[in-house]
Amino acid sequence: MDTKTFKRNLQQSDNYHRNGFGHQQEANIAVNEEYQSGLIQEIRQNNYKITRGDVTIHLAEAFGFCWGVERAVAMAYETRTHFPHEKIWITNEIIHNPSVNQRLKDMNVGFIAVNEGIKDFSVVNQGDVVILPAFGASVDEMKLLNDKGSTIVDTTCPWVSKVWNSVEKHKKRSYTSIIHGKYKHEETVATSSFAGTYLVVLNTKEAEYVRDYILNGGDREEFLAQFTNAYSQGFDPDQHLDKIGVANQTTMLKSETEEIARLFQDTMLKKYGPLNLNDHFMSFNTICDATQERQDAMLDLVNEKLDLMVVIGGFNSSNTTHLQEIAVEYNIPSYHIDSDDRIFNDNTIEHKPLNQDLQLDSNWLPAGKITIGITSGASTPDKVVENVIEKIFALKS
Repeated sequence: MDTKTFKRNLQQSDNYHRNGFGHQQEANIAVNEEYQSGLIQEIRQNNYKITRGDVTIHLAEAFGFCWGVERAVAMAYETRTHFPHEKIWITNEIIHNPSVNQRLKDMNVGFIAVNEGIKDFSVVNQGDVVILPAFGASVDEMKLLNDKGSTIVDTTCPWVSKVWNSVEKHKKRSYTSIIHGKYKHEETVATSSFAGTYLVVLNTKEAEYVRDYILNGGDREEFLAQFTNAYSQGFDPDQHLDKIGVANQTTMLKSETEEIARLFQDTMLKKYGPLNLNDHFMSFNTICDATQERQDAMLDLVNEKLDLMVVIGGFNSSNTTHLQEIAVEYNIPSYHIDSDDRIFNDNTIEHKPLNQDLQLDSNWLPAGKITIGITSGASTPDKVVENVIEKIFALKS
């Protein structure tokens, strides 16, 4: 499929909407009332610090809702206002935050069920309204919905669309797209659907494996087994790694994306020489500003004298997980929670350690004076952060 032409034709359709319906002000007011926080505004104005009793809170200077997420949520609210009686669906989740998704369910917005990684679109009927989430949807999903005669409301973040444009450029020049991301993540699934030949690498270790194969060759079957489900149909490492372009899932760790891009640039430079580099390597800056700002603010925060760190965000939120990685890297005791409901009155906390299942810890708040760092992922409303802080204050009062 010519994905670029399909996307252009879809965007010109009367059934496709990505600029709202004229109810922006009403939707923004509703979002602000439900998700903003007076306490968080007070802390911002106090140099991102607050002390009550024995507890001092240091907030990261960039955290929480990013512009793309706030835009997507407001568009979902606006869609409900514009279509008060129609059946509205979202392809999985609008963003990776349980409280926001639950609020939309309360507004009678349906969520497409996912069974073993497959979305069940059979529930969508002609004329239904379908919202594409902030992290986008695959070409196949958009085509299916278009063929069904659905009204499509596209809230895809412009930063995600920027990555799609990059892999389209790779495809136009017959370059293989090396995508730094998680191959099952909705955003990477969407991005790979716009690519031609692609390979998804999770981290620097996997990128180094690919580098060694490019420079030295290796066992083809072992390579394919190493990246099962993470490459395009027909991908052959012996044929498709001579010309590569680097792209990324926008919520990945900025420093690692940059390291992977440099690694592959150096690899192609070594193999083909400086005069031929541009014939074998392409890279565009597709690191999301909001993701970068939150990671930079976290790096500043971990240099404070902290007793522990609380990272707030959906457990399936990639950008939140990477904030947790920074705390772990700096050996700060840290707790990844998705809401204040994970904090209990007996001083226990249910949290998700990095790359582990949920666990329950007792006596997580020590006695005496403590200093706590707090940050949140780009899908986390200020109101959720406020609730966590108030719960901590109450426990230490």
